[in-house]
Amino acid sequence: MRYSQYFLPTLKETPADAEVISHQLMLRSGMIRKVAAGIYSYLPFGLRSLRKMEQIIREEMDRAGAIECLMPMANPAELWQESGRWEKYGKELLRFKDRKSADFCMGPTHEEVITDIIRNTVSSYRQLPLNLYQIQTKFRDEIRPRFGLMRGREFVMKDAYSFDLDDDGADSSYAKMYQAYRNIFNRCGLNFRSVEADSGAIGGSFSHEFMVLAESGEDGIVSCNGCEYAANVEKAELIYGDIVTPTATLELQKVDTPEQKSIEEVAEFLQLSPQQLVKTLIVQTSDDEVLAVLLRGDHELNMIKLTNLLDVDWVLMAEEDVVKRVTGAPTGFAGPIGLKVRILADAEVQGMADFVVGGNAVDVHFSGANQGRDFEISQFADLRQAMAGDPCPRCDSGKFESWRGIEVGHIFKLGIKYSEAMNATVLDAQGKTQPLVMGCYGIGAGRTVAAAIEQNHDENGMILPMPLAPFQVLVTMLNPKDDQVREAAEKLYQQLLALNIETLLDDRDERPGIKFKDADLIGIPLRVTVGARNLKEGNVELKIRKSGVTSMFSLDEMTPQLQQLVAEGLAFELEK
Repeated sequence: MRYSQYFLPTLKETPADAEVISHQLMLRSGMIRKVAAGIYSYLPFGLRSLRKMEQIIREEMDRAGAIECLMPMANPAELWQESGRWEKYGKELLRFKDRKSADFCMGPTHEEVITDIIRNTVSSYRQLPLNLYQIQTKFRDEIRPRFGLMRGREFVMKDAYSFDLDDDGADSSYAKMYQAYRNIFNRCGLNFRSVEADSGAIGGSFSHEFMVLAESGEDGIVSCNGCEYAANVEKAELIYGDIVTPTATLELQKVDTPEQKSIEEVAEFLQLSPQQLVKTLIVQTSDDEVLAVLLRGDHELNMIKLTNLLDVDWVLMAEEDVVKRVTGAPTGFAGPIGLKVRILADAEVQGMADFVVGGNAVDVHFSGANQGRDFEISQFADLRQAMAGDPCPRCDSGKFESWRGIEVGHIFKLGIKYSEAMNATVLDAQGKTQPLVMGCYGIGAGRTVAAAIEQNHDENGMILPMPLAPFQVLVTMLNPKDDQVREAAEKLYQQLLALNIETLLDDRDERPGIKFKDADLIGIPLRVTVGARNLKEGNVELKIRKSGVTSMFSLDEMTPQLQQLVAEGLAFELEK
């Protein structure tokens, strides 16, 4: 492809609304353009990366025995009503009516549609196991779309669905997909972790997320430094051992804390550590209950653990007016003493005594507080998020290390959640009707490309991994008007094309500085610079974008050198 004939509209300045680096660089490098909030067009340069991602997915899914299909974006409401998700999914489900006033939604995922297909076409265990997948556009009406492709409303996703006769078969299908996902992200050249995760709105008995490690990641994950256990902080198990409540030694005392509101401010003011404070959070549930949750001052509430404990659809932090009604004070001063609502506490609080709590009044706290004496706790449970330094629940000596991650894939063992609700059954070997045991497996294709940029960039632009780079080689012609330069660059370009090496020839009549800046911005892995000075000695320059290392080769040596580097960049190990 010739740069002078290609549509690659780069930007010098970073758009004001682009917050994260992938969003900034994908706009600046001409990969995408915004159409509306959370909705983007892929321009040719970005589409090449997306198609490469899709091809890697297809190859590994096919290798694992999955079969590609394609389902519609528009889903009839009846299917979602059968599964119970029409009301439950929330406002992210974009609902609309057709011209006959029939209710539809834009599919954010396709469990209902695929289950309907299978229940009408599969009737015997002899037709199992079965795994169907698609790569298709999805729509979720995010309340706050942001970060470009990282959290858009319209996005390209691979979703697969497995169907088995029993749990053993479903576990086997799940294991195949787990390995396929590891292969996919290894082939993309990404540093990632597979972590245990909560199943969320999809449901099911267990799931794993695949996280690309990046400082900008929205998700916190922990992994053991002594074994292979890793989990999203929302899912990570914690061990507490036998907790004994220590004996109270201090009297309850009211303390004035003028203009001290946060845990850190109060701890510093009282010359204590945050571990000696207990914070009180007022929450509301989908069942309209208001309750208080206690945690040690340096810990964070895990909303998913709390939601699961209460067996409700959702839990949210209470609105300001609710906090005032329950505690008599604005947010930031809540404490358990005198509250008339149910009080839950993280298990860690059970082992604390003589701690500081909020006083339910502005600028007031209590010191020397003790459970049982000063207030009652209805239930202790594991309610906090895991953090670095926590002991691993799976091995004797390991400790958690913490990371930031970007979720790019999620696999679920669904069980019979959808098949039972939608009457998707088969006859087993004894002629008995059995509900199908399902699994589902998703990858955000565009999100993975964005995550690769979050993980691979510098101050000058993208450093795309070879498997996802729109082009593998950039041949930069420094002076197209120089016959010797033009002929040498054209010769190299044609040789590379003959070897099926994806090459962009920068034949623009631009200054070298502009060409070099654009080369760094668009992040093609290998750059060959053809200039008059080096050609006098029969050489051209090779620069590896990732390392910045430059080398000189003769024209005859350059082509086999590039061929080798491209092959190395595309190589991966299945056992990683």
